[in-house]
This record gives sequence, C-alpha cells and structure tokens, in this order.
Amino acid sequence: MKTLTLTTALTLVGGMAFAAAHSMGPMVEASDQSVANGIVSAEKVVAPANGWMVVHRTDSEMKPGPVVGYAPLREGENMDVAVILTEEVATGDMLMLMVHGEDGGMTTGGFEYTLGATEDAPIRVDGNLVMTTVTAE
Repeated sequence: MKTLTLTTALTLVGGMAFAAAHSMGPMVEASDQSVANGIVSAEKVVAPANGWMVVHRTDSEMKPGPVVGYAPLREGENMDVAVILTEEVATGDMLMLMVHGEDGGMTTGGFEYTLGATEDAPIRVDGNLVMTTVTAE
C-alpha cells in the first residue's frame, strides 16, 4: 500500500511541476555579452507557440529597429537559444531579443517579418512586447 501511495504522490508532484513549467508566461532571459563570435544568445526563452527569437537593433529610446538575426523557437521553454547575427554588431550596440510568432506568413518555418508587417509578428502580453535588451560587450 505504501508503494501505491508513494507512486501516486510522485505522479501528483510531477504533474504539478509540469503544469507550473507550462504556465510560465512568455519571456526572454539574457545578459549583456560579447558578440565577437557573431552570435548573441538568450539563456532562456518561453514561447506561447512555435515561433522565433528575433534580434532587433535598438537604442536608448527602446524602439525595435532593423532585424539582425533570428532563430526558431519551440512552444514552451527553450534554453540557450543562439542567433547568428546577419550584420556586424559593435561593442556598445544595444540589441533587443524578442519573441515573434509563426503566424500569417506564406510559409511555415520560414521567417517572413519585416518592420511593421503582420507576418511572423512580435508576440504581445497585455499589450507589451515579450523581449529583453542586451548590450554588446
């Protein structure tokens, strides 16, 4: 009987941990970093659906600028997401790492967003972009 009770308890605890991990809202976790190798990365990204982590140039006004790289995301928690930069980024440049969806484009699995477009557009939660900003070191 103890085995059955222990198994039931472990199943319940495991299920609660799974639910807690999946109930975490969309987010991006990243720190200032060297981009000398042509890559910028996020330690953790939580996406509400399959989509993209998109790297935009930005500045002190914190408006998303041109896209300088992107990488695919799976729905849920993504760890150590690396993006190959498509343009040179200098020390001191600010980069905005943002979650975009995979909706509205002509092809699935192809990143189609351009500034202001609705294809593969940024994800918003309560009207706010899901993003963080880092500075290239």
